[in-house]
Amino acid sequence: MIEIFFKSKGQILSDTDVKILDKLGLDDVLWIDLHDPSGDEKRAAEDFLDTTLQSRAQAEEIESSSRYFETETTIFANTNFLIPGPDDYSSVPVSFILSESILVTLRHTPLRTLSEVQRKLLNNYKLFPTGYHIMVSILENRIDVDADLVEILSREISQLSRRIDLGESMDESFLLDVNQLQENTMVIRANEVDKQRVLSGIFKSDKFPRDVYSKLEVLNKDVDSLIHHANFSFERLEYLQNTALGLINLEQNKLMRVFTFVSLLLMPPTLIASIYGMNVKLPIISGNKIWDFFVLLCLMLLTVIMAIYLFKRRKMIK
Repeated sequence: MIEIFFKSKGQILSDTDVKILDKLGLDDVLWIDLHDPSGDEKRAAEDFLDTTLQSRAQAEEIESSSRYFETETTIFANTNFLIPGPDDYSSVPVSFILSESILVTLRHTPLRTLSEVQRKLLNNYKLFPTGYHIMVSILENRIDVDADLVEILSREISQLSRRIDLGESMDESFLLDVNQLQENTMVIRANEVDKQRVLSGIFKSDKFPRDVYSKLEVLNKDVDSLIHHANFSFERLEYLQNTALGLINLEQNKLMRVFTFVSLLLMPPTLIASIYGMNVKLPIISGNKIWDFFVLLCLMLLTVIMAIYLFKRRKMIK
């Protein structure tokens, strides 16, 4: 699908027919949005701008030179937009091509960020005199969305922390939740670093209008703040993970302590029962009296009571 935004009689119009490009000049078009385009739509945009658009594989390369680079007439920038899912985030590549002050966006997934900028462009075109301004507005809108994702992540971390404060049992599901949030935090941080690299390339460029640099400086500070916040969130998750593991170890130690205490209590009676269970003549039972059994039972109980007394004296039990 292709959507072309162009100037006509003091207003901005849009059209989804590639044939409109044959009637327009370079000064008329502001933005060509290519959403999962066909081969004909992509070739029409290339012919109109007299340039070559990037393939999806080129847009997904992670080298710094592939994220932002310029030629004499064209700027190429690639970044990733995050789409939140039920549990994790998926990363969608988006390519920006700027030529003759015309912006071309190439993507293969519907994105709310671009739809909102398109609506703003049609409502108030004076805010977007060139494709450079449109690109900066897209980045600004996207960074606001990323800030919302970081805020949601922070709330989810707070909910996990509250579960610990309420004394809920720590089990495998809790650790899996922490691990998933750690993965989401790393994805968000990597995404912000990617945008930082694009902004760094823009700052080095002399093609962008001077009036957008004040916004770019604010965006760069926002991205830096989001990176620091993501780092802090990851540290919080590590603390929660260590706390949960510590609580699990304490529960296991309590169980082992009970088993050890029971074993130690039963050791003296077991020893006595073993001795008097031997097939030899021993004290007390050699006379075959009826009260011999009760004497042995009392002796076993006495050893248990003595063991409990010693444990309490050494504060091994309460």
